[in-house]
Amino acid sequence: MSRRGWMVAGMTVLVLGGVVTFAQGAWIQAKAWLAQHLLEQAWVDTRSDGAAHKAWPWADHWPVARLRVARAGVDLIVLSGDAGNSLAFAPGHAPRSGLPGDGRTVVLSGHRDTHFRFLRELAPGMPLSLESARGAVDYRVRELRIVDSRTTSIDVDAPGERLLLVTCYPFDALVPGGPLRYVVVADPEPAEMLM
Repeated sequence: MSRRGWMVAGMTVLVLGGVVTFAQGAWIQAKAWLAQHLLEQAWVDTRSDGAAHKAWPWADHWPVARLRVARAGVDLIVLSGDAGNSLAFAPGHAPRSGLPGDGRTVVLSGHRDTHFRFLRELAPGMPLSLESARGAVDYRVRELRIVDSRTTSIDVDAPGERLLLVTCYPFDALVPGGPLRYVVVADPEPAEMLM
């Protein structure tokens, strides 16, 4: 093959590679967009009758709550479970933890670089709201912690109600999955318990 032929072949491979890469990225974005609309509809259905409604038939999770942080422009559906298959679509609710208004610790987790990237914007005193099928509870951020998951665990059976938002830390880590966790601790506003 001539030098020109090699150049044409090389350019063709590069262009096709670019098209495939772009298509894969567009496909992921399209799925994420569609998933959010399906999750929203499943949440509306859950709120209307209190039953668990899956966003798509083969899903192994369903909406259990909605997290709102007005100052950060956040409005997120929260899914049952905190495994990777849930966290790919939305923040997840730790199965052994409580739900808003039941007097227990509520634990939500999310990825630091997607749904929970806003946690870096929170500060003590900031309000947030968590709504379940039973109603909404307003919380206020009490403290921000950085803990080592190798030496610190979350006690979901601790007395009293509180909300913990947990994500990996540091936010801009180059390597995912390190041992540090960023924990936002929020307490319920007394006058707002399930109003």
